[in-house]
Amino acid sequence: MELPVTPPVKPMLAKSVSTLPREAGLRYEPKWDGFRCIVFRDGDEIELGSRNDRPLTRYFPELVELLRTALPDKCVVDGEIVIVTENGLDFDTLQQRLHPAASRVNKLAVDTPASFVGFDLLALGEKDLTGEPFSERRRLLETILRGGGDGAQDRLERIHLTPITDDPDVAQDWFTRFEGAGFDGVMVKAADLAYLQDKRVMFKVKHERTADCVIAGFRWHKDGEGVGSLLLGLFDDDGNLHHLGVASSFTAARRKELVEELAPLRVNALEDHPWREWADAAAQARADGKMPGGVSRWTGGKDLSWEPLRTELVAEVRYEHVMAGRLRHGGRLVRFRTDRTPESCTYAQLDEVAPAELSAIFDEAKGVAR
Repeated sequence: MELPVTPPVKPMLAKSVSTLPREAGLRYEPKWDGFRCIVFRDGDEIELGSRNDRPLTRYFPELVELLRTALPDKCVVDGEIVIVTENGLDFDTLQQRLHPAASRVNKLAVDTPASFVGFDLLALGEKDLTGEPFSERRRLLETILRGGGDGAQDRLERIHLTPITDDPDVAQDWFTRFEGAGFDGVMVKAADLAYLQDKRVMFKVKHERTADCVIAGFRWHKDGEGVGSLLLGLFDDDGNLHHLGVASSFTAARRKELVEELAPLRVNALEDHPWREWADAAAQARADGKMPGGVSRWTGGKDLSWEPLRTELVAEVRYEHVMAGRLRHGGRLVRFRTDRTPESCTYAQLDEVAPAELSAIFDEAKGVAR
């Protein structure tokens, strides 16, 4: 490819903040829940680059064809690959698109076609735009994703421009209203911000909640000396314990402390464990990521084997949101709750978020004042 900005590109990143910044000169966008993707187009060549330098091109052939029609001959666009359904964004279905078999990839491209949402422009024609202020990059992005009249818009049926506003009250409304469609929160960028690869110079405001969960097992850290993550469970109305996800991100010292704290619960842990069958290696191989030990495509087949614990310990966990009965981004341990019984840890404690219309969200991109 002969572009002013060539792959691989490390996307510009964001740091988390607890409240929405309201300083002058800021721009706000909804935070999409999908795969971060930088699109490189040079004539007929299209490359979809991921945040982790793992090419996405082969997994989304339907997007490659659509982007070849929709974008200018030479450009580099930063955005997000998402699966849009009538119930909102579906990250679980999106993950299933990462399949090693070409025949399966082609079938899923038809059955669950992906969409692309653009939110930044790194290059256009022969010009590198990364040193330009974000306000100028956004202005140019609007000309390539919204220009050309009705015929061009028809071609962009699954290519979207993210909504943007300079009004923090509108952004706060998005933060609440769009969550029901599967959105993570709100992104915040300075209007004069250059595109700085791999730097946390933007801000993100994400939904945070807590839940009391059963600790049903753990995974060793990659160093082999401490606890890497805790396996979390919640009971349904019939008394079945479901795998909710994990709590992780411990310091090195805390990882070692947890080994000692959890040691008593490892004794005879499998005898009456509700996930006993999942400890079997064959069952793990068939789990396809849905059981605690299932193989995950997105993690490149890394070892997800786990150590069972007697289900007697309760932990308060901070999380962002739940999708299809699982923690979308994992959780963080707040504290152990010796005052709670495992049986009291049910799905009923989770917040129910009202659904939102995705069509209304896309309409925001056309009518919001900047």
